[in-house]
Amino acid sequence: MTDNNISAEQAKREEDLVATVMASFENTPDPRLKEIMQKLVRHLHNFVRDVRLSESEWDKMIEFLTAVGHITDDRRQEFILLSDVLGISMQTVAVNNEAYGDATESTVFGPFFVDDAPLIEIGGDISGGAPGQPCWVEGRVTDTDGNPVSGARIEVWEADDDGFYDVQYSDGRTTARAHLFSDTEGKYAFWALTPTPYPIPHDGPVGKMLEATGRSPMRASHLHFMVTAPKLRRLVTHIFVAGDELLASDSVFGVKQSLVKQFHSQAGDVPTPGGRDVGGQPWSRVQFDIVLAPSTPEE
Repeated sequence: MTDNNISAEQAKREEDLVATVMASFENTPDPRLKEIMQKLVRHLHNFVRDVRLSESEWDKMIEFLTAVGHITDDRRQEFILLSDVLGISMQTVAVNNEAYGDATESTVFGPFFVDDAPLIEIGGDISGGAPGQPCWVEGRVTDTDGNPVSGARIEVWEADDDGFYDVQYSDGRTTARAHLFSDTEGKYAFWALTPTPYPIPHDGPVGKMLEATGRSPMRASHLHFMVTAPKLRRLVTHIFVAGDELLASDSVFGVKQSLVKQFHSQAGDVPTPGGRDVGGQPWSRVQFDIVLAPSTPEE
């Protein structure tokens, strides 16, 4: 890389430094780690040289990353949030989930997944008392040959109607998340909440960055899924609500057209699956058929 605005001598000094730093990793025993570190050095140095980063800007960058670290704890992952809003999370998803037949597309994992979510039976309710409109979710899990996948583990989680995940509350509640298993025909069904838009946490350094750059923290309405089954590729995805005005400006770039689904509104007097009493209030329903790709050798 050379810059027409700098002298040949200056360019040589800068290139010599890049070469010296890259050479420092030459004896890395793990060849993959060596490749990553050397290419990281090359790209980072090229960025600094391209924008001619000032020392005061370097200071601000360090302050920002330090603030990201300070606010991160076992309940809040600001580094994942930063990766999300820069599109790095979605790019990593794209690189690691190549298209395969009609397999369901993946999207971002997000920072709010929690292990050991409660088990519910097919037809159960994940809400746990969280506020929101009831939503009946149903579908079938198959492989790319159309064979039903029995016993697939389906993890589901979402924000409540106030725009918060359970882990964002300080009282230790577990709501709007659960896991269940597909039946012998690959079918699954559960009650959730009709997804609504919400802002990603924007009271920290990532939020300040979005504000400084004129970007919105809002996420399009969605429901998270993670689906696993033996010999099949793990699927991490969402479904989004058709007609949501935020589909084109999702703050973490997670929307894919194939994942936009019709959530059909139902009047409160319409009979519900399983005869659930919704107290005469409106509810919704959505169909989401899941197609899993074969696993790769690494999986």
